[in-house]
Amino acid sequence: MAAALRVDTFTIFPALVEGWLSASLIGKARQSGLVDLRVHDLRSAAQDAHRSVDDSPFGGGGGMVMAPGPVFAAVEAVAPPRPLFLLGPGGRRFDQDVARELLGTGAFSLLCGRYEGVDQRIADHLCDGELSLGDFVLTGGELAALAVIEAVARLVPGVLGNEASPEDESFEHGLLEYPHYTRPAAYRGWEVPEVLRSGDHGQVARWRRAAALARTAQARPDLVERRGGLSDDERALLREFGFLP
Repeated sequence: MAAALRVDTFTIFPALVEGWLSASLIGKARQSGLVDLRVHDLRSAAQDAHRSVDDSPFGGGGGMVMAPGPVFAAVEAVAPPRPLFLLGPGGRRFDQDVARELLGTGAFSLLCGRYEGVDQRIADHLCDGELSLGDFVLTGGELAALAVIEAVARLVPGVLGNEASPEDESFEHGLLEYPHYTRPAAYRGWEVPEVLRSGDHGQVARWRRAAALARTAQARPDLVERRGGLSDDERALLREFGFLP
């Protein structure tokens, strides 16, 4: 049976990417066949003895640029699933909605840039688009690629083991996730909310909803605004559990 998700990653550090993808839940999902994660070495198509994939930029300037020849050749030799995304600062902001979109494709590929970036012809004529984790700079695209892969792969049914887990997580319903507690019930004078120890699953669910709303309103009010603000019912729920006066 074919895996529910295939992702091909192109990088000059395949061992680095493989190490992460072989561990923890993602590694188990690969072993069980739930996900098909393939890693390709961009240096495999280099033509010189040093396996070079970069060159100095036209017009001068510091740093090196990933050259089109080796990158095009490496990707075309594999003919990976499309779309192929370049990880770069100018790309579409990656978030949970994009993760769900990518899961819906069933298969996609990622290209990890390095150095000062890639020759623009790679972005324009080889890739189908770009993805960005945010407004900050990384040394290369590998960390971003791993974040994308993990965020998408954990949405595949069976990867987390508990099918309910993704439904309650942060950003799934436009809210941050509610706080979690475990034993002991009291630690250094800080106690777990009584409702969580009550055994009343209905009230626990209501408290968790209220706590998620309160946490989001305090830490990420932009998410609440994006939802159109708090409804009257949500305000009543917050007051019920003491999150609002």
